[in-house]
Amino acid sequence: MTTGRSGRTVRDLRRGNRGAVLQRLYFGGPMSRQELGPATGLSSGSVSNVVGELIADGLLEEAGVVDSDGGRPRTLLRVSPGSAHLIGVDVGETRVRVELFDLTLTELARAEMPLLPRGCYDVGPIVDHVRAGIGAVLARAGVGTDRLLGVGVGVPGIVDRDAPGGAVVHGQTIGWDAVPLEALLRATGALPEEVPYLIDNGARTLGQAEMWFGAGRGARDAVVVLFGSGVGASLITDGSPDGGSTEGTPLEWGHLTVSVRGRRCRCGARGCLEAYTGAESLLARWAERGGGGPAAAAGPADPADEEEALAALLAAALAGDPAARDVLDETAEYLGAGLSDLINLFRPERILIGGWAGLLLGPYVLPAVREHARRYSLRHPAARVSIDLGSLGPDAVTVGAATLPLSAFFTTGGRRTAPPAAPEQPGWRTALTRRG
Repeated sequence: MTTGRSGRTVRDLRRGNRGAVLQRLYFGGPMSRQELGPATGLSSGSVSNVVGELIADGLLEEAGVVDSDGGRPRTLLRVSPGSAHLIGVDVGETRVRVELFDLTLTELARAEMPLLPRGCYDVGPIVDHVRAGIGAVLARAGVGTDRLLGVGVGVPGIVDRDAPGGAVVHGQTIGWDAVPLEALLRATGALPEEVPYLIDNGARTLGQAEMWFGAGRGARDAVVVLFGSGVGASLITDGSPDGGSTEGTPLEWGHLTVSVRGRRCRCGARGCLEAYTGAESLLARWAERGGGGPAAAAGPADPADEEEALAALLAAALAGDPAARDVLDETAEYLGAGLSDLINLFRPERILIGGWAGLLLGPYVLPAVREHARRYSLRHPAARVSIDLGSLGPDAVTVGAATLPLSAFFTTGGRRTAPPAAPEQPGWRTALTRRG
C-alpha cells in the first residue's frame, strides 16, 4: 500500500474523501456533483470517482434535477435513507428506551421497558432490556442486521471507552463500579459480532443530538444540560457550525459542590448541585414542606410516578401553592448559579437545557434561571451567552446515541468495520447465564 509523507495511505485518502462527501450531503444536501467540489475541497475528478463508488454501494441516490445557467440540468444527490439502519438506546432514569432509525434518523420502531422498582439499576435486568429491545425493534420494522451500522448506548456515569475488552461504565450514583457493559451486551448474542456497540455518557449523546439536529445548530461553543432525576452536562468547544462532526465532553456538573455540608446527594457526598436541582430532590423538598399529599414523603414508588409527581408540583405552583413555588424558585436559583460556573469557566455562546424534567419545568423556571445565571456570572461572558431549551424533546438522548454509529459511519467513509474481539468476562457472563 502506497504511503504519502503524512503517513496516510491511498486507502486512508479514499476513505476520507468518501466520508467528506457523505457528511456534506448528509448535513447540507441534496447537492449536485458540481456543488460538491467547492463544498468538500475535492477535485471534480475525485468527486466523480467517490460519488460513483457511493452510488454503487447504494449509499447515495438521485434526488431530482435543477436547471443550470446555460447548461444541462444538474442531477441532485442525497444520502439514501434506507441504505443503512441505526439503533439508539437510552438507559434512562425511569426506563430503557430502544429506537431503530434509518440512515437519516427517521424513527422506524421503538420499545420501552420500565426500570422496576424505581431506581433499580441492577446490571443484569438492564442488559436484558437492551437485548429484548433490540430484538423487538428489528422485528417490528421487519429488518435484519445486514444493514445495521451499530448500536449506540447512552448511560449515566463516566464511560471509559478505551478499557481493555470494551467500554466500562463507572456510575457512582447508580451503583455501577467499573461495569464492563460492552462485553455484557456482546455476551447476550443479540447481534452478530460485526455489529458494534458504542457506549457513551447520556449527557454527551444529548449534546451531540442538539448540536447536529436541534437548537445547537450554528453554535461553535455550547453547553447542553441534561436535567432529569439528576443533572449532567456536555461541553462542546469548537464545534462545526454546519452540523458536522462534534466531539462533546461530558461533565459531572451535577456533582459540583454548591453548599458545603449541604444536602446529601445520591452520590454520597454533601452539597452537590444535583441535591438541589434534580427532580428527585425537588420532590423530596416539596414533601418536606408539606406538599404532594401524605404519600409524597415516601417518594414515588414507580418510575412513571416521578414524572407524574413533578407535573403535580408544577401544577400546584401554577395554581399559587406557596410551598411548590418556593421549591421551584429555589431550584431556579441553584440552576442559575450552577450555570454561572459553566459560563465563567468555559464562556459558551449557547446553553441548552434538555432532559424530561428540563422540558417539563423549563417554560416555568427558564426566565428566573436566566436572571440568576446573569447575576452570578461575570458580566462579559454573561453578555454573550443565550440560555434556552433544547428542541428535540424527550427522545434526544436516544437520537444522540444513534449518532455514535453514524459518526463512525462518516469516519470510515460509509464502510462497516467489525469491532475488536472482547476478552471473556467470566464472572459477569456466569451471572447472566444463571439468570437464564
